[in-house]
Amino acid sequence: MSRWDFVGRTDELNRLLSTVDGPEGRGLFFSGKAGVGKSRLLREGVTHLPTDRYAIWFVSASATTAALPFGGLVQVLPAEQPQGLSPAGVLHWAVDLLQEQAAGRSIVLAIDDAHLLDPPSAALVNLIGRAENATVIGTLRDGEQIPLPIRALWTDDLVDLVEVGPLSPSETTGLLAAILEGPIDAKSSQRLFRLSAGNALLLRELVFAARGGDEFSRTYGIWKWTGRLELAPSLTDLIDARIGQLTPGVRSVVELVAFGEPLGLQLLQQAVDPGDVEIAEERGLITMVPDDRRLDVRLAHPLYGEVMRRHCPVSRTRRLQATLAGLLEQVGARRRDDLLRVAVWRHDSGTAQDPTLLLGAAAQAFGRYDVPLATRLARAALEGDGGSDAAELLATILMFGDRPEEAIQVLDSVAGKIHDARRRTRWLTVRGMVTYWGLSQESTVEEIAARGDELTDSADQARVRAFEAIMRLHRLDTGTALRLAQAVLDRPASPMAARELARCTIAHLQAAQGQYRHSATAIARVQAEAARWRGDMPYLQLAMELARGTRLALSGDLAGIDAIVADEFADLAGAGDFRLGTGYLAILQAYAARLRGRGDEALKTSLGACAVLATSRVYAGLAHAERAQVAALRGDAAHAAEAMAEADRTHAPGMAVLYPWIEQARGAVHAAVGDLPVATKHLCELADRLHEDGLAGHELLVLLDLVRLGQAAAPIGPACTDGGRRSVAQRLAELSERVDGPLPSLVSRYARAAVENSPTDLLAVADCFAARDLTVYAAEATAMALHLMRSRAAANAPARERLAALLRRCDQVDTPALRLLRPALSERELEVARLAAEGATSRAIAERLYLSARTVENHLQRVYSKLGVASRAELRAALWSLPGQDGADPA
Repeated sequence: MSRWDFVGRTDELNRLLSTVDGPEGRGLFFSGKAGVGKSRLLREGVTHLPTDRYAIWFVSASATTAALPFGGLVQVLPAEQPQGLSPAGVLHWAVDLLQEQAAGRSIVLAIDDAHLLDPPSAALVNLIGRAENATVIGTLRDGEQIPLPIRALWTDDLVDLVEVGPLSPSETTGLLAAILEGPIDAKSSQRLFRLSAGNALLLRELVFAARGGDEFSRTYGIWKWTGRLELAPSLTDLIDARIGQLTPGVRSVVELVAFGEPLGLQLLQQAVDPGDVEIAEERGLITMVPDDRRLDVRLAHPLYGEVMRRHCPVSRTRRLQATLAGLLEQVGARRRDDLLRVAVWRHDSGTAQDPTLLLGAAAQAFGRYDVPLATRLARAALEGDGGSDAAELLATILMFGDRPEEAIQVLDSVAGKIHDARRRTRWLTVRGMVTYWGLSQESTVEEIAARGDELTDSADQARVRAFEAIMRLHRLDTGTALRLAQAVLDRPASPMAARELARCTIAHLQAAQGQYRHSATAIARVQAEAARWRGDMPYLQLAMELARGTRLALSGDLAGIDAIVADEFADLAGAGDFRLGTGYLAILQAYAARLRGRGDEALKTSLGACAVLATSRVYAGLAHAERAQVAALRGDAAHAAEAMAEADRTHAPGMAVLYPWIEQARGAVHAAVGDLPVATKHLCELADRLHEDGLAGHELLVLLDLVRLGQAAAPIGPACTDGGRRSVAQRLAELSERVDGPLPSLVSRYARAAVENSPTDLLAVADCFAARDLTVYAAEATAMALHLMRSRAAANAPARERLAALLRRCDQVDTPALRLLRPALSERELEVARLAAEGATSRAIAERLYLSARTVENHLQRVYSKLGVASRAELRAALWSLPGQDGADPA
């Protein structure tokens, strides 16, 4: 970590290089805040300039040299200057000296921190900037006094002035990955971005402090920051210098905002002198942010708050928090978050008297999927005699925070104190949820069913039956699950949350059965009622997302997956450490990336899902199965096998509903290791099992995998009345009439074209896959067509171009269907082919490889024959269409 890699700033770097290389002869200055990365950008640009074309001088001005004549250019000019020259004469002498040293090359003068140049140096830079064969580039810091000769460079239209803003979130993520030498999880990257505000210098200090304090850990190759912020002395000194000396009044303003932001301006002015607020704003310590009709006050930089809170004594911290709570209580809670803010301030200041306030705030925090905050408040409510309601909520939150054993202890601690039937029912369902999903106790299903039979209240019984239904779905007792869920919906007394939980069960099952339209309708209704069930069952969102994700994945709706991984729930779950939510959404995101052929993104995302779910068994097996699929797509057999072993180890028996995904991944792993007969046998047996279970949506995708393996004609299922068995293609034809959406008919056409050995139909299918962004399927169908056309060199050239275009949209992709096109080219043949594809003549190739021209021609003829091409003109696209063989763009 001694030197940071240069990441991002592509537009700015290209702007600099094109400025130097352009015909206009203009210069360029980057301006921006301290630490934003201007200096590194300038240095990076200079290193890209060829020294044979440019005479380059790099100058770093400083406060030390600012008081010395020509001190700013001490690195450029000789120590001794001619005597007796006027100031103007010295300037012209310096310009002539640089021209002489340039020896006919164009001059590039780069000045870092040009605002610190002394007057003579600034005048010389201005003069050089006016020379025809010279370009001046440099950096300026915002808020500093600029020497007039430097300012004249852009007022006289000699240079362009470009503002360099903070790093974007994606640039920050890329920079962190480069420094840590591996990907970082999204939540850690987001928090580091927020704290640094995109400032590269502050980000550097944060990472150095975290690395020094061992605050980074690595799971499945993904770096994660614990979130414990270690402020190194250098970082504290830097922030202290920016904050400066504060009067008591201004300090009160900054401290109140540090503990209360965002804080309404009117509320703040009730506690402090409005004049001190103005001074704090003028000094750049706070900023005003419009929010609807209110003006909120925030700190100008997130790290100001970290430093102010660290420096604030405990007694004053508690007094400030109590003051903030009192202020908001006086004006009344008007906004949705006001109750939560008051509760947090009261709790942290030690002035919380009402467990009802803490309990309501904990429920609100959990409704926003902020698991750490909800845990803290619910525990405080329980300790404040919040009773069984607090215990139920705390146990639920602990369950979703991967702490099921602790959740059971909390529930059992109040078991003997519950005498109300309604509370007893809620306690029963929460305990069942914890034991089934948290502790993987499958016997929970029978226990909760028996307890449900004992209930007399219809609403209480509906709640228990709704939980029993979704448990039975996960255990794959689909018939009973459907019956119970429908009974809950048919019962008028069923509470809203129980009804929508039952509807999620039905929607999930409909998706697995290929009834996508019915499933979508049910999910839309659950979403429409979210405001009414979220307060009672915020975790119902997860059941809804599982049903919705299953439908989108099985129907091949990648745009739909994009939408749900980018909506509000994804943001809230990520910010609030709701791991089951973020983990499942990451699995979906990896799935979509995989089908698009974006292997690098899919691998990173699936690894992230495995890391997030490392302490939970609910979706851990699914995450590793997706990782195995990605590794198989990339042709990494060892990684695929290792991921499959992890999927088997972590897959919970109570999550049997996920078996189609797990077993489909196993088929992909068998194919990746080269055992196609075993892969085919496994997938055929899986398809038969799915058919028996009535999971037609899953069955369709398994049959598609068989087509991709070249097994469209393979027999499948039980014997028919005539003693024969249906083929994969015939079964797909049947499913195309039963499963909703456009994908089933497309897959059926794919199988039929493969059975009929029709390149034309395969190419038409490939176009349809490509139109749906299913790039991998499109590339494989095109490869199959090319394999059938291999003896017709003239006819396959357009198809090769199409395959090359599809593979250019992918990262590393290496599947059995694509390997059909991979001929056994020797290393020498491949070397000759690549050079020929780049335009080298046979004579040039012969000289480079120390061969005869005749030998080169013989190699090329063998290459043409193996690739099914007729000339050099077709060679480049043919090489590009071989996964792993060539990385050059054929265009």
